[in-house]
Amino acid sequence: VAVPGTPGTGKTTATDLVESDLEPVHLNEVIREEGLATGRDEERDSLVADIAAVADWLGDRDDLLIDSHLAHRLNVDRVVVLRCHPDELERRLIERGEPPAKAEENAESEALDVVLAEAVEHHGEDSVYEVDATERDPKGNAREIERVIGGEREPSAGTVSFVEYI
Repeated sequence: VAVPGTPGTGKTTATDLVESDLEPVHLNEVIREEGLATGRDEERDSLVADIAAVADWLGDRDDLLIDSHLAHRLNVDRVVVLRCHPDELERRLIERGEPPAKAEENAESEALDVVLAEAVEHHGEDSVYEVDATERDPKGNAREIERVIGGEREPSAGTVSFVEYI
């Protein structure tokens, strides 16, 4: 199960709280620690992930809960996209020390459904679940992920909209 979302939506915090048999994998840490990058994006001050190398590192395991803004690019059974209102997302990112321009870029990306659109394109609507994390605490987000894992939720791509932000 992949848990992607724009940076700041609460992916890592939520996946750490999920109670399931799936092993949490914080993909950004793996990419950094295992050297699974093709270079560095200086403008965004981030590593450029080698998705093929990441997929090879993960292997054919089907017992993983993978969180990262890139997790939807992997071959998984289900994708739980955490969403957050762009105003709140921008506030969170600035609060954790991101430059204002980077926080604004991520807020705009969230308003434009970039991660959601990529998830649907790669996996289809029947495998994508949206969770609005704007006002839900981390335990609530974890519970929604658990409901997806347990088959208690129907796919829900396209149910969250922040278009008014634009």
